Amino acid sequence: MGLARIGRAAYYSAKGLRAAFAGEEAFRQELLIVAVLTPAGLWLGRTAVERALLVGSLLLLLIVELLNSAIEAAIDRIGPERHELSGRAKDMASAAVFVALVLALSVWVLIAGARWLS
Repeated sequence: MGLARIGRAAYYSAKGLRAAFAGEEAFRQELLIVAVLTPAGLWLGRTAVERALLVGSLLLLLIVELLNSAIEAAIDRIGPERHELSGRAKDMASAAVFVALVLALSVWVLIAGARWLS
């Protein structure tokens, strides 16, 4: 049962990634950023911790974008009418993406700045 569950989980995860790639422009843009910056982060980081922070902050951005997209899809599934709570949920999810982006940018500026200034 354990391997079958893992297989189903992997299938549904791949399905979700395909759906995000096909239907979410922001996810595609962020994925491009991750694809370009990951090799740079592996080169730029001097230690394993720095590399993990540089790459991890980018992956966190993708994770939060996936959650944002899932929240938006669930809210849109409920119905097209506007509701204060639906708007609040979407705004909070968008804010989470913004905070993840600020975190990634901060990590990159701090580590790259230390690298280039020394």
